[in-house]
Amino acid sequence: MATDTDVRLVSNGRAGAVSEITIRAVRPDDKERIVRAFQALDRRSVYLRFFSHKKKLNNEELRRVTECDGISEAVLVATVGSGDQEIIVGLANYVRSGAAADIAFAVEEDFQGRGIASRLLQQLVGIARANGITRFEADVLAENAPMLAVLRNSGLRMRTSLEQGVVHATLFLT
Repeated sequence: MATDTDVRLVSNGRAGAVSEITIRAVRPDDKERIVRAFQALDRRSVYLRFFSHKKKLNNEELRRVTECDGISEAVLVATVGSGDQEIIVGLANYVRSGAAADIAFAVEEDFQGRGIASRLLQQLVGIARANGITRFEADVLAENAPMLAVLRNSGLRMRTSLEQGVVHATLFLT
């Protein structure tokens, strides 16, 4: 799948800002880090990502996220630290359906607004193109302006529709 990529982000002036994030392919040994990352999300972030106030990830969700093949399903994580100190602060994935793939993102609140979701999307686009995927599909709550901005500013041609407070976005990769 993808190789580790160092991403240097400029500090945005927030306390505790980091200057280096690693984006890499998820690994089977990330299950516990993903559980901790999910637990670190605030209620609103969980709602914006899952459209519900989910309290935890079930075993099947963890298995799917950490045991993907990198072709029909791909998952990238954004991390800070390394070794035993590595913490997942963002996750992006796609799940293929024919020539298209559904995409989803989550970035921990303290790390939002630093370009992490944009970089995760950029990396997913490269993986998807290499695997013959021609478009991404995303359902985003209309109130999730930051995620909509990531998609809109991706440089990809985008078509949207709005139904019952959910924006359906199609990003064309070709």
